[in-house]
Amino acid sequence: VLRDDFRQNPSDVMVAVGEPAVMECQPPRGHPEPTISWKKDGTPLEDKDERITIRGGKLMITYTRKNDAGKYVCVGTNMVGERESEVAELTVL
Repeated sequence: VLRDDFRQNPSDVMVAVGEPAVMECQPPRGHPEPTISWKKDGTPLEDKDERITIRGGKLMITYTRKNDAGKYVCVGTNMVGERESEVAELTVL
C-alpha cells in the first residue's frame, strides 16, 4: 500500500550563502514504510557530498552554495511505487 498524500510537503527555504538549509518532508503512509529520497531540479540527489545529509524526512545542507539553489522534491518509495511531494524552492542569497 502507498497512499497519495504526503503527511508533510517540504516548504520553500531562503538562506544566505554559507548558512545551513533544512527541508522537511513526511511521506505518505505506506506498507512497507516508504523510503525517502530527494530530487533537485528533477535529478536524484546523492548524499555523497559531505555537506548534504538525508536523515528521515530531513534534507540538510550544512554550508549552502549558490549552486544549491533550485527546486527540490521529496520522493517516497516502496514496492508499490513512488510518490513525489510538491516542489519546494531553495533560494540562496
